[in-house]
Amino acid sequence: MNNTVVILNPVAGNEQAKHCQERVESIVRGCPVHITSHSVEAEALARRAVDDGFGKIVAAGGDGTVNEVVNGIARSGAALGLLPIGTVNVFAMELGLPSHNLELCWDIVQGDNIRLVDLPSANGRSFVQLAGVGLDAQVVKETSLAFKRSLGPLSYLISAAQIAAREPPKLSIESENASIEEGSFVLIGNGRLYGGPFPFFKHAIIDDGLFDVVVFKRLGYLEIIKYLQDVVFSSEIRVPEIEYFQTRHLRITSEQDVPVELDGELAGNCPVDFQIQERALRVLTPLQAS
Repeated sequence: MNNTVVILNPVAGNEQAKHCQERVESIVRGCPVHITSHSVEAEALARRAVDDGFGKIVAAGGDGTVNEVVNGIARSGAALGLLPIGTVNVFAMELGLPSHNLELCWDIVQGDNIRLVDLPSANGRSFVQLAGVGLDAQVVKETSLAFKRSLGPLSYLISAAQIAAREPPKLSIESENASIEEGSFVLIGNGRLYGGPFPFFKHAIIDDGLFDVVVFKRLGYLEIIKYLQDVVFSSEIRVPEIEYFQTRHLRITSEQDVPVELDGELAGNCPVDFQIQERALRVLTPLQAS
């Protein structure tokens, strides 16, 4: 057991954070738990855990915590474990983890079923599930943490409504597999799910060495929001305003200041260069997922 360390990002609010910490500590029984006090600390803690020789590094938090821990352990050979306690746990859903049962998730960590999944990066920064250039990154940028905490997922919708009236940016897309050179908004998936239990990237497989890319062409934001729903709820993408392709490498540039999000966290602006390392991340998963 001393091969395992837990990095806990407690949810907002002091009482809630305390309860969250007590719950995790009772489940992991004696396993060391390092608690983050501010953002980006999880990455440093994960890196230190690798240096200290831990073989299993567990992210206890949401997708943002997972993203930080992965950046701390990338290319180290350490295995990632998940205790999904965040508001959004899309990567845990993608892997088939029982997100509502932390005890079962801990059993999976203690087991040794390792799945090798792809490790994508954007300008050298790793991510696990998805990236967005344009609309959703702009929403993340303009949704303050306090606002998010008080309103939860609703806060994103309110921010999206405020942004919807604006003129979307012009994005230039460079990829040997794209039949399109320009768009207003681009989503890049490693797995199938986006924003929750929604199979957005229809053909994505998390260990095929490929990005799944959805480009919204020259559309206004209100149209994009309408098409987002269409994509989520239809089995195939057949509308001419949307381009879907798979690729190993992608570059997106713009003459404007366009933000980029990775796993729901802001990660700078265009230009952005996407690369993918096939099956480069070791993750502890349920048996049937392998």
